[in-house]
Amino acid sequence: MTSAVTLKKNYKCYQSLQQFYTGGPYAVASDGSFLVCACDDTIKIVDSSNAVVKSTIEGDSEPVTALILSPDDKLLFSASHSRQIRVWDLSSLKCLRSWKGHEGPVMGMACHASGGLLATAGADMKVQVWDVDGGFCTHYFKGHKGVVTSIVFHTDPNQLLLFSGGDDATVKVWDLTKKKCAATLEKHQSTVTSIAISEDGWTLLTAGRDKVVNLWNLHDYSCRTTVPTYEALEAVCTFHSASPFALCLSSFIQKQGKKISSSSIQFLTVGERGIVRIWNSDGMVLLYEQKSSDLAVSSENEEVKRGFTSALMLPSGQGLLCATADQQFLIYDLDKHADESLDLALRKRLIGYNEEIADMKFLGDEEQFLAVATTVEQVRVYDLASMSCSYVLSGHTDVVLCLDTCVSASGRTYIVTGSKDNTVRLWDSLSQRCIGVGVGHMGAVGSVAFSQKNRNFFVSGSSDRTLKVWSLDGISDDVEEVSNLKSKAVVAAHDKDINSLAVAPNDSLVCSGSQDRTACIWRLPDLVSMVVLKGHKRGIWSVEFSPVDQCVITASGDKTIKIWAISDGSCLRTFEGHTSSVIRASFITRGTQFVSCGADGLVKLWTVKTNECLATYDQHEDKIWALAIGKKTEMLATGGGDAVVNLWHDCTADDKEEAFRKEEEDVLRGQELENAVLDADYTRATQLAFELRRPHKLFELFSELCRKRDADIQIEKALRPFSKEQLRLLLEYIREWNTKPKLCHIAQSVLYRLFSILPPTELVEMKGIGEVLEGLIPYSQRHFTRVDRLERSTFLLDYTLTAMSVIEPERNDTESRDDDLKPSKSAAADKLAETVQNESDGDVEPKDASTKKRKTRRSQDRKHKKTKVAYVSAAAISSQA
Repeated sequence: MTSAVTLKKNYKCYQSLQQFYTGGPYAVASDGSFLVCACDDTIKIVDSSNAVVKSTIEGDSEPVTALILSPDDKLLFSASHSRQIRVWDLSSLKCLRSWKGHEGPVMGMACHASGGLLATAGADMKVQVWDVDGGFCTHYFKGHKGVVTSIVFHTDPNQLLLFSGGDDATVKVWDLTKKKCAATLEKHQSTVTSIAISEDGWTLLTAGRDKVVNLWNLHDYSCRTTVPTYEALEAVCTFHSASPFALCLSSFIQKQGKKISSSSIQFLTVGERGIVRIWNSDGMVLLYEQKSSDLAVSSENEEVKRGFTSALMLPSGQGLLCATADQQFLIYDLDKHADESLDLALRKRLIGYNEEIADMKFLGDEEQFLAVATTVEQVRVYDLASMSCSYVLSGHTDVVLCLDTCVSASGRTYIVTGSKDNTVRLWDSLSQRCIGVGVGHMGAVGSVAFSQKNRNFFVSGSSDRTLKVWSLDGISDDVEEVSNLKSKAVVAAHDKDINSLAVAPNDSLVCSGSQDRTACIWRLPDLVSMVVLKGHKRGIWSVEFSPVDQCVITASGDKTIKIWAISDGSCLRTFEGHTSSVIRASFITRGTQFVSCGADGLVKLWTVKTNECLATYDQHEDKIWALAIGKKTEMLATGGGDAVVNLWHDCTADDKEEAFRKEEEDVLRGQELENAVLDADYTRATQLAFELRRPHKLFELFSELCRKRDADIQIEKALRPFSKEQLRLLLEYIREWNTKPKLCHIAQSVLYRLFSILPPTELVEMKGIGEVLEGLIPYSQRHFTRVDRLERSTFLLDYTLTAMSVIEPERNDTESRDDDLKPSKSAAADKLAETVQNESDGDVEPKDASTKKRKTRRSQDRKHKKTKVAYVSAAAISSQA
């Protein structure tokens, strides 16, 4: 009985292969643990063991032209096209100081062994030396007649010599003590690209694009010898006599019966041919030449030359590091075989820049490798454990557009690739070689798909609008030479380019998706048309069969995904949600869910039954062209135009376990919070309310504190233990409370205490404090205006009551009160007499009854009031008398 399917709810990007080197300058740490690389206008610090970007230093929007590390790896010196020289502290990644010294870009840098001097070579034909601590120029040298391309200090700190080479084909020796040019070495006929110094410090090696290496005697600056290398050189390196390189090389020479004089120097060169060669200075002997390299140029007319651009010996005998023109770092070790032959073994390959990723697939049963097709002629296979490139598959003569992988019945892992060179190639991953080539397409091969069940054939689709079925029966395990693959069936399938292919799980059908907006289902092996799927408004980029149902999923440029019935070609479901073309869609979770990605850079997780998009992930900055799904682990890999490969892991179970654990912890801490409230431990209670993210409970606690007699002290005591991050979050809570009139009084009280204990200097350093204050100020002004208006309204009440003599004015001075009573006595007596007279007149003069009835209540009240006031005043007079 099959187990119930557990739907996936979330994926998490746990590892990324990012671009970190776009060519140009780089620097290696003194222990070889990390690299500092130029990546456009930024500087990337990369772990040399797994190519993970540890940190990024933002530049000044200009390409970086020079990099160098201090001897203790604490400082980094950089320069860009802006001519700005910067000193960076690697511990804090902050710029310590910067200055401009050259009139053109800085093309090279060198740091003295003491770490106190920095030498710069400029495109303005000048060489300058700077004091690192002070940032001022100590030496200013002119003499080159062209761009100064390379610069090196003498390896002996006591020898204050500086060597510079330029495109004027000269090398100059600068004496820092005498502050002048000690010698000009003129033997090259082209640009000097590299300078090295022998171990004893008395021989200078210079290499250039004139295909020679010159060795100079530093005693009298004479040329000892010239070694022709017959290739344009980019780097020359010497190695220490105690290094594994030198020991292996000396053992090899002794076994051959050759003698090496003590004055001879062994060095290695790299250049445009893409191979490493080791030389002996005596007799100009080539000791070792690398037999094969995927960077080697096959012919002189090769348009794309992927040779080496630089090389250096890694410290502590870690090998040779070579940088290539296509942004790779290759680390070699020199090994000696049992037959006493030398071999330069490639120990590690770090890919600095993948360009645009076209396709990718997981490799092998355990899915520990990832095959990636980029906009180069090679297929790069990555080890997912170290994220380093394990090997490359070279053979195509143009860009590889598509690939697929499978494990054959015999257990061999195959890779099939399609290229713009109109061919398909079959590769064996174990031997890392091409075992079959299929020729026959008249256009670029844009899609390939392996058999799913028998795994004895694969299908290819091309821009020539045809499908071909290729048989694997002729492939032998013992054949070393490349076989010619045979086509079993061919059909003209579509009116436009074929973008995608998929083979059914039982190998009975194949589906093709094209730019002509249709998908066709064909019967295998004779490619008879079964059903045409029509309904998309744009070209179809991806097709795939369901692993359990009789249906096909298609992704189109019309921003939709459709599921079709195989039987009649009807559209069963349509999924909308992407904002741009959907490029890939693949089933997961036994066909109950699928994952899609598109030109909007989004990855989406869908459930088929409910048409619901469960999650959307935004980890790419450009179109996502490639989507790979592990058949066993259902791990995802995505890559696209941003040259980034992201690996995704299903974290549904982890999220569920984490939610359960958090809920259990919240219950315990919630009970702890209630106990703290009962114990009147408000400091602990507010801390727990913060940790549990309960702003309402926090407001209730502050309300309780505001009702205390010593409210200010209690609130300040509760706020003291808060960290800066908690205070920033508290300010956000106060901002929300402050918007409501019923809560604003507590909010203003807490805000007052918060500002009294928090210095303004710390306040402005908080992240996002500006936005919080912008939300606080308008409502605080509104509350102040409202309170001010209410206070002014109370003054009207005081005035009214005073006018009604209900509130008697306060008298502080007794004498002034007595003085005021004298005129008031006569005034009160006159008022009393007038009132009595009016009353007597009212009794004497007869009035009509109708007239008495017409008197209003207001006049009667006024008369009564006058009588009352007179009475009160008379009583006051009599009592004071």
